[in-house]
Amino acid sequence: CKKQPCVYWVCRRISWPPADIAASRRSDAHKSNSEGSGVYDMGSFASKIYRGMMLLACVSMLAAFAAIMLGVVAREANWDIQGLDAYAGYLIAAALFLALPETFQHGDHIRVALLLQRLPDRIRVALEYWSLLAGLALTTFMTWYGARLVWVSYVTHDVSPAADATPLWVPQITMLIGCAGFALAFTDALICRLRGQVFFAEASASNVE
Repeated sequence: CKKQPCVYWVCRRISWPPADIAASRRSDAHKSNSEGSGVYDMGSFASKIYRGMMLLACVSMLAAFAAIMLGVVAREANWDIQGLDAYAGYLIAAALFLALPETFQHGDHIRVALLLQRLPDRIRVALEYWSLLAGLALTTFMTWYGARLVWVSYVTHDVSPAADATPLWVPQITMLIGCAGFALAFTDALICRLRGQVFFAEASASNVE
Protein backbone atom coordinates (compact mmCIF):
# COMPACT_ATOMS: atom_id res chain seq x y z
CA CYS A 1 0.00 0.00 0.00
CA LYS A 2 2.89 2.37 0.81
CA LYS A 3 4.42 1.84 -2.64
CA GLN A 4 1.46 3.56 -4.27
CA PRO A 5 1.04 7.08 -2.83
CA CYS A 6 -2.60 7.50 -3.87
CA VAL A 7 -3.66 4.15 -2.42
CA TYR A 8 -1.65 4.84 0.75
CA TRP A 9 -3.39 8.20 1.18
CA VAL A 10 -6.80 6.53 0.81
CA CYS A 11 -5.80 3.84 3.32
CA ARG A 12 -4.78 6.48 5.80
CA ARG A 13 -8.08 8.32 5.37
CA ILE A 14 -10.06 5.10 5.89
CA SER A 15 -8.09 3.84 8.90
CA TRP A 16 -7.54 7.18 10.66
CA PRO A 17 -10.70 9.24 11.29
CA PRO A 18 -10.18 12.96 11.86
CA ALA A 19 -10.77 12.61 15.60
CA ASP A 20 -7.95 10.08 15.89
CA ILE A 21 -5.64 12.29 13.87
CA ALA A 22 -6.27 15.18 16.25
CA ALA A 23 -5.75 12.91 19.24
CA SER A 24 -2.48 11.56 17.87
CA ARG A 25 -1.21 15.07 17.16
CA ARG A 26 -2.01 16.13 20.67
CA SER A 27 -0.35 13.01 22.07
CA ASP A 28 2.81 13.68 20.07
CA ALA A 29 2.87 17.30 21.24
CA HIS A 30 2.35 16.15 24.82
CA LYS A 31 5.28 13.74 24.58
CA SER A 32 7.57 16.31 23.03
CA ASN A 33 6.75 18.87 25.72
CA SER A 34 6.99 16.44 28.63
CA GLU A 35 10.47 15.06 27.91
CA GLY A 36 12.58 15.23 31.01
CA SER A 37 9.69 16.30 33.23
CA GLY A 38 8.30 12.87 34.05
CA VAL A 39 4.82 11.45 33.55
CA TYR A 40 1.94 13.64 34.57
CA ASP A 41 -0.88 11.39 35.69
CA MET A 42 -3.43 14.04 36.62
CA GLY A 43 -3.92 15.08 33.00
CA SER A 44 -5.30 11.74 31.84
CA PHE A 45 -7.43 11.31 34.95
CA ALA A 46 -8.83 14.84 34.75
CA SER A 47 -9.48 14.48 31.02
CA LYS A 48 -11.74 11.52 31.75
CA ILE A 49 -13.66 13.69 34.20
CA TYR A 50 -14.01 16.43 31.57
CA ARG A 51 -15.28 13.96 28.97
CA GLY A 52 -17.74 12.47 31.43
CA MET A 53 -19.09 15.91 32.26
CA MET A 54 -19.37 16.74 28.57
CA LEU A 55 -21.35 13.54 28.05
CA LEU A 56 -23.72 14.57 30.83
CA ALA A 57 -24.01 18.01 29.23
CA CYS A 58 -25.00 16.43 25.92
CA VAL A 59 -27.60 14.25 27.66
CA SER A 60 -28.95 17.33 29.45
CA MET A 61 -29.25 19.24 26.19
CA LEU A 62 -31.11 16.37 24.53
CA ALA A 63 -33.41 16.08 27.53
CA ALA A 64 -34.08 19.83 27.38
CA PHE A 65 -34.98 19.51 23.70
CA ALA A 66 -37.32 16.63 24.54
CA ALA A 67 -38.99 18.66 27.30
CA ILE A 68 -39.49 21.63 24.98
CA MET A 69 -40.95 19.46 22.21
CA LEU A 70 -43.21 17.71 24.71
CA GLY A 71 -44.45 21.11 25.84
CA VAL A 72 -45.25 22.08 22.25
CA VAL A 73 -47.15 18.84 21.68
CA ALA A 74 -48.94 19.22 25.02
CA ARG A 75 -50.19 22.69 24.11
CA GLU A 76 -51.46 21.48 20.74
CA ALA A 77 -53.16 18.45 22.30
CA ASN A 78 -54.52 20.39 25.29
CA TRP A 79 -52.61 18.23 27.76
CA ASP A 80 -51.99 19.66 31.23
CA ILE A 81 -48.33 18.88 31.99
CA GLN A 82 -47.03 21.20 34.69
CA GLY A 83 -43.44 22.39 34.98
CA LEU A 84 -42.05 21.50 31.56
CA ASP A 85 -40.66 24.99 31.00
CA ALA A 86 -38.91 24.88 34.36
CA TYR A 87 -37.43 21.44 33.66
CA ALA A 88 -36.14 22.63 30.30
CA GLY A 89 -34.49 25.59 32.02
CA TYR A 90 -32.84 23.34 34.61
CA LEU A 91 -31.49 21.05 31.89
CA ILE A 92 -30.13 23.90 29.75
CA ALA A 93 -28.36 25.38 32.79
CA ALA A 94 -26.95 21.94 33.59
CA ALA A 95 -25.64 21.58 30.04
CA LEU A 96 -23.96 25.00 30.18
CA PHE A 97 -22.16 24.37 33.46
CA LEU A 98 -21.21 20.74 32.85
CA ALA A 99 -19.62 21.60 29.50
CA LEU A 100 -17.26 24.24 30.95
CA PRO A 101 -14.16 22.07 31.62
CA GLU A 102 -14.10 20.25 28.28
CA THR A 103 -14.70 23.39 26.25
CA PHE A 104 -11.93 25.12 28.21
CA GLN A 105 -9.46 22.33 27.46
CA HIS A 106 -10.30 22.42 23.76
CA GLY A 107 -9.93 26.20 23.54
CA ASP A 108 -13.58 26.80 22.72
CA HIS A 109 -13.94 29.71 25.14
CA ILE A 110 -13.40 33.08 23.52
CA ARG A 111 -9.84 34.17 24.20
CA VAL A 112 -8.35 37.37 22.83
CA ALA A 113 -4.67 36.65 22.06
CA LEU A 114 -4.00 39.76 19.98
CA LEU A 115 -2.04 41.40 22.81
CA LEU A 116 -0.19 38.28 23.93
CA GLN A 117 1.16 37.61 20.43
CA ARG A 118 2.90 40.99 20.34
CA LEU A 119 4.53 40.91 23.77
CA PRO A 120 8.05 39.72 24.63
CA ASP A 121 8.33 36.12 25.78
CA ARG A 122 8.87 36.91 29.46
CA ILE A 123 5.93 39.29 29.67
CA ARG A 124 3.71 36.89 27.73
CA VAL A 125 4.56 34.02 30.06
CA ALA A 126 3.91 36.23 33.10
CA LEU A 127 0.50 37.26 31.73
CA GLU A 128 -0.38 33.64 30.98
CA TYR A 129 0.42 32.68 34.56
CA TRP A 130 -1.60 35.64 35.81
CA SER A 131 -4.57 34.63 33.64
CA LEU A 132 -4.50 31.04 34.90
CA LEU A 133 -4.17 32.15 38.53
CA ALA A 134 -6.99 34.68 38.15
CA GLY A 135 -9.20 32.07 36.48
CA LEU A 136 -8.40 29.56 39.23
CA ALA A 137 -9.27 32.10 41.93
CA LEU A 138 -12.54 33.02 40.22
CA THR A 139 -13.64 29.42 39.62
CA THR A 140 -12.70 28.47 43.19
CA PHE A 141 -14.92 31.29 44.46
CA MET A 142 -17.71 30.13 42.14
CA THR A 143 -17.38 26.60 43.51
CA TRP A 144 -17.47 27.82 47.11
CA TYR A 145 -20.47 30.05 46.42
CA GLY A 146 -22.25 27.24 44.58
CA ALA A 147 -21.69 24.82 47.46
CA ARG A 148 -23.00 27.42 49.90
CA LEU A 149 -26.06 28.04 47.71
CA VAL A 150 -26.85 24.33 47.46
CA TRP A 151 -26.48 23.89 51.22
CA VAL A 152 -28.72 26.86 52.04
CA SER A 153 -31.38 25.65 49.59
CA TYR A 154 -31.25 22.17 51.13
CA VAL A 155 -31.41 23.36 54.74
CA THR A 156 -34.20 25.87 54.16
CA HIS A 157 -36.17 23.44 51.94
CA ASP A 158 -36.33 26.06 49.20
CA VAL A 159 -38.47 25.03 46.23
CA SER A 160 -39.02 26.44 42.79
CA PRO A 161 -41.76 29.08 42.52
CA ALA A 162 -42.83 27.55 39.21
CA ALA A 163 -45.53 24.93 38.82
CA ASP A 164 -43.04 22.06 39.18
CA ALA A 165 -42.19 22.98 42.83
CA THR A 166 -38.83 21.19 42.53
CA PRO A 167 -36.43 21.46 45.49
CA LEU A 168 -33.91 23.99 44.21
CA TRP A 169 -30.86 22.17 45.57
CA VAL A 170 -31.43 19.41 42.99
CA PRO A 171 -30.84 21.50 39.82
CA GLN A 172 -28.27 23.62 41.67
CA ILE A 173 -26.04 20.55 42.14
CA THR A 174 -25.27 20.54 38.42
CA MET A 175 -24.06 24.14 38.70
CA LEU A 176 -21.82 23.15 41.62
CA ILE A 177 -20.39 20.18 39.73
CA GLY A 178 -19.72 22.32 36.67
CA CYS A 179 -17.95 25.01 38.70
CA ALA A 180 -15.85 22.41 40.52
CA GLY A 181 -14.87 20.82 37.22
CA PHE A 182 -13.99 24.26 35.83
CA ALA A 183 -11.75 24.94 38.84
CA LEU A 184 -10.13 21.54 38.34
CA ALA A 185 -9.47 22.40 34.71
CA PHE A 186 -7.74 25.66 35.68
CA THR A 187 -5.66 23.78 38.27
CA ASP A 188 -4.76 21.20 35.65
CA ALA A 189 -3.80 23.91 33.14
CA LEU A 190 -1.66 25.73 35.69
CA ILE A 191 0.23 22.58 36.71
CA CYS A 192 0.76 21.67 33.07
CA ARG A 193 2.12 25.17 32.43
CA LEU A 194 4.52 24.89 35.36
CA ARG A 195 5.75 21.51 34.13
CA GLY A 196 6.06 22.68 30.53
CA GLN A 197 3.42 20.23 29.34
CA VAL A 198 0.51 20.62 26.93
CA PHE A 199 -2.97 21.16 28.35
CA PHE A 200 -4.94 22.89 25.61
CA ALA A 201 -6.00 20.96 22.54
CA GLU A 202 -5.88 22.50 19.09
CA ALA A 203 -7.50 25.92 19.09
CA SER A 204 -10.82 26.05 17.31
CA ALA A 205 -11.89 28.61 14.78
CA SER A 206 -14.02 30.35 17.42
CA ASN A 207 -10.95 31.73 19.21
CA VAL A 208 -10.35 35.43 18.61
CA GLU A 209 -6.75 35.79 17.47
